[in-house]
Amino acid sequence: MQKIKLAIVGCGFISNYHKDAFRELSEQIEVVGCCDIDLDKAEKVAKHLDVETAVRDYRDLMDNADAFLLALPHHLHHPVGMECLKNSKHVLMEKPMALNENECLDLIHAADKHRVKFMVGYVMRYHPMILRLKKIMDQKTYGECFQMSIWTEQYSNVYGYYEKAKNGGGQFFNHGCHYVDLMMWYLGNPIKGAHMGTNLCTPWMEGEGTSNCIFEFEGGKLGYHFGTWGAKGMRHSYSIHAFFEDGMIECCLNDGKMYFHQRREIIPYFETSDQQTLIFQCAPDIHQPKFELAHFADCVLNDKEPITDGPVSMQSLRVIWRMYEAEEKDIIADLRGIELEGEWDIIGLAKLPK
Repeated sequence: MQKIKLAIVGCGFISNYHKDAFRELSEQIEVVGCCDIDLDKAEKVAKHLDVETAVRDYRDLMDNADAFLLALPHHLHHPVGMECLKNSKHVLMEKPMALNENECLDLIHAADKHRVKFMVGYVMRYHPMILRLKKIMDQKTYGECFQMSIWTEQYSNVYGYYEKAKNGGGQFFNHGCHYVDLMMWYLGNPIKGAHMGTNLCTPWMEGEGTSNCIFEFEGGKLGYHFGTWGAKGMRHSYSIHAFFEDGMIECCLNDGKMYFHQRREIIPYFETSDQQTLIFQCAPDIHQPKFELAHFADCVLNDKEPITDGPVSMQSLRVIWRMYEAEEKDIIADLRGIELEGEWDIIGLAKLPK
């Protein structure tokens, strides 16, 4: 196989982030068809990619495709994903993987049974700035990291009313899963956490439209994530602050710039840095889908395992499910036993320990 023949299923908001990347990856990926129940959307994406086939039913693409990119409403991830996997098609699934633990396990087991690649679109894992920060942390360039704060500020009334039954939750589940995954990747195994959410000023959300969560990780490291879909004004937008023994790294993702902030002379109670150094720069594109798509193609073509495979991607969802349960009970969530590289094929790991 010289390149993978890929079909796009779901040609709405998310697919528009990917469509330009396919032109840059034409030596690895050939898009053979586009599908959407709104045929006009499928035809528009197909025209943009110079693809002849646009259909309403994804089953009409089974005979022509080796792999599927599924950018669908979340309640369709499991049924459509299972049919693709059972037909021995490789699948790149948009996040979050599925609505519950059993659906996730079904998808993972089906991929294993039919010996195909199953990857979840945690696109931030492939962002060059995110990768550079991971290298800095692993090498302890600025000493130990003791706190990570992540902000994602958006106005996202895109689809109209967001039903929990179809979306699996609110902003925390739908979007925060990216950043729970990142913090686990950066900071290690979680110990405990707490979430608070509200749909105040985001009335189109049945679940929370604004989310705040805190975490404790092994070794005393702490994490914080703030996400909102109701911001009509913003300062951080998409930003990460990582606090180290020797200073702080600021990732301005929308600008494509990473800064190191430091105080030359440490004095009691100082509140400002006097040294700011640009240490990394890349294209100011937060999503960078071409890196994710290139990795998926490489895994299919060269029989490699995806970095964000099913088991890894399910663990961050299990953290979120436990934190939702704890929020309902008004308690701190016990997150022990959920590890990116730990045991995953266990039914019930998404529930709080008794």
